[in-house]
This record gives sequence, structure tokens and C-alpha cells, in this order.
Amino acid sequence: MRARGAKATDIVVLVVAADDGVMPQTLEAIDHAHAAEVPIIVAVNKIDKPEALPDRVKKQLADRGLMPEDWGGKTVFVDVSAKKKTNLNLLMEMICLVADLAELKASPERAATGVVLEAKLDRGRGPVATVLVQNGTLSASDNFVVGNVYGKVRAMFDDRGGALQSAPPSTPVEILGMEGLPHAGDQFVVVADRDKARGISEYREQKAREAALAKSSRVSLEGLAEQIKTAGTKELNVILKGDVQGSVEVITDLLTKLSNEKVRLKLLRSGVGAITETDVLLASASNAIIIGFNVRPERKAQELAQQEEVDIRLHSIIYELQDEIKRAMSGLLEPTFKENYQGRAEVLDTFRIPKVGTVAGCRVADGLIKRDSEVRLLRDSVVVFKGKVASLRRFKDDAKEVTNGMECGISIANYGDIKVGDVIEAFVTEKIAAEVIA
Repeated sequence: MRARGAKATDIVVLVVAADDGVMPQTLEAIDHAHAAEVPIIVAVNKIDKPEALPDRVKKQLADRGLMPEDWGGKTVFVDVSAKKKTNLNLLMEMICLVADLAELKASPERAATGVVLEAKLDRGRGPVATVLVQNGTLSASDNFVVGNVYGKVRAMFDDRGGALQSAPPSTPVEILGMEGLPHAGDQFVVVADRDKARGISEYREQKAREAALAKSSRVSLEGLAEQIKTAGTKELNVILKGDVQGSVEVITDLLTKLSNEKVRLKLLRSGVGAITETDVLLASASNAIIIGFNVRPERKAQELAQQEEVDIRLHSIIYELQDEIKRAMSGLLEPTFKENYQGRAEVLDTFRIPKVGTVAGCRVADGLIKRDSEVRLLRDSVVVFKGKVASLRRFKDDAKEVTNGMECGISIANYGDIKVGDVIEAFVTEKIAAEVIA
């Protein structure tokens, strides 16, 4: 993500906490900015804290080649406090100054070009891409090509969800109207007409397919020879599904790096959206595990996975996923918590009640919901919120539990953004005692 961000931007603002100092991810961001040959402005944040040491940050970064201007270097440093809003105007002035010195300009009159920052599948709207317009002006009804996908701008929205008719340079927009789902980092180009867009897309798709076939055949032959040579090598097949394309890309890269001499991780399929029956059937046929990041399996897929005994691992934090895979590869995987599914309810309507908040009028579609249940709020099979039931009612009375087919009112503790069509999934977690492995 940092590499893609450095390539997509013209100026990198490196935010470093004055109380923590330079961290490994800071150094990684610096390396990517240098590789992309992008100017860097350092914002030393949290200077309002008593333990803040801005000069220590400057020394650490000076040792890494970012010498502050007031120390005789060329890197702009600004001491800021996001909480107190200290020097934020000065930071904006410095960004404008660096842009002027670097002569960063764009032409609003030309056809738009840009880069895809993120892409996802939305149940109601189809493929949705977040695009940064880097040059030219993007208008509604423009035909475009993005990676191997083509389309026409059916609708365009700004960062607050407001509809736009045109987007000048340096504007991030969310666009609808693609024939497929692009990848994060793909280049976005407006073309003259739809036929030309389709022709370019089909040509790129054919080239990508040929490259994939050549790559897969070469790798499989080399892998076969390697397995014969190293009989002790094991291969772990993985199917990956995530909520957005960026997360899938990062986890794919992470899994690739985790492979070693004893265990090889092989990614059979990766994609955006809920875990489907097709994913489970592929996992069953290839003896693979399924990893879901911020997504849930469809109900039929969950039932099929139980029948076929396919292992589905669901995560919402990348570092926990990384640790689990590492422990599994070293033979030290111990389940600390076991999750027991209770039931799910579909939201039919929502009500705003003073001093209580948003209450969802639901029908229990499967299992049961208890007053002490933990819950997930799912929207288009993507986990939106995770918490506990604040109140459970049947008509006007409190209820201990509500079973399949019954209607009830549910409010979720500390969360009010419930919408019609959402699914509330109830579960309980029990702690499993660790076992000693010989």
C-alpha cells in the first residue's frame, strides 16, 4: 500500500509522532518515497504532549538522509499538533511552497487520467472504484479504460457522498459504471468512445490471460521438480476473500513472504466479496483453507463448508492473521478462543428512540438471538461493526432470547448506523485451554 501510495502522489507528507520517534513503518515509507522520487515533507505530530521530543525525531531522520532545513539540509520539517490544530496552516503553506518549487502542474482542459486507489463490489451499485484524478477533468458519461476493465461514468461522488458532474485534477472520486472490478493501482484513462474502450480492454485481458497461462505452467513444472527434490516440503493451499481490493493485495503479498523451505503457501484464488459456495467447492477439491478478511461466508457457503469440513478462518486485523499463519506453519497453532454461532436476524426497519438510540426492527431468520449475545452487523456480507446486544425486546417487553421466525427489536451497544437490509449475526466466544504439544 505504501509503494502504491508513493507512486500515486506528488508530495509525501511523512507524519512522525514526537513521543514515539521513528518506527520501522516510517523507514519503509521513506524507502518507498525515495524509490518513487517524490519530495518529502515531515510533519512532527503530538508536540503538545509533555513527553514529546521533536529534536530526537529530527536527529533520527537526519541519520536516514532527511536533513532538516534549519540544520542546513533540504527537507521541510513542520512541528504540528493534530489535536490542538497547532501549525496546520503552516503545514498547508509548506505543501503549496514545495508544489510551486517543483512546478507541479496539471491541465484541466485535457481528457482525464488517474489511478485507482481502491475498488470494491457493492450489492446495490455493482463495481465501485475510488479514483484519484491526476490530470485533466473527468466528467459524467465519459468512456474510460482502467487496467483490463472498461466502462462509462454512470455516476460520480466526492469523499462526502455528494454527486458530482465533473472532477478537476487532484480530486478523489468514487465512480460507478464499470463492466468489471479493477485492481488497486491500475491506471485510469478516458478514451474517445465506448468501442475503443472495449477494444483496449479486450486486448489487455487477452495479454493478461496469456501471461497468466505462461506463468502458471512454468511455476507448476518448477514446483513439481522442487517437490520431487525436497520430499519433506509441504504445500498449504489458500483461498483469500476480502472486503476491498487493497486489503486483498496486501494480504497476498504477506502470504507470499511467509513461504519458507519447509512450508510453501500457494494462493489458489483471491477476490473481493463474501465467501461463496464456489470458493468452498474449490477449497474442498484442492484441500485448501479459506481466509476471509472483514467478510463473512454466505449462509449456503457456511453450511457447505461444515458438510465438506473446509476450514474457514475469519479475521479483521492483518497482524492477527499473520501470527496465526506463522503459528500454523511452525506447528504451534493453539486456538485460544472458539466462536459458537447462535443465529442471525434481518433488519426490516429502523426506529430512532430518544435516550436509547437506533433500534432495529428484525425478524430472526435462523437460530436464536440472546440478550447477552455478541453480534456482528453485516452489510452486503461485509462486517461493519462488532459489539454486544444493548437491548432485546418482543413488542414492549424485554426478552431473554428470540427464536427463529419471530420478530423483535434489537439495539447494539455504542452503535446507531443500522440500515434496512443489514444482517445482525449473534455468536458467543468461549475460551479454550491451551494444550501442550510434544
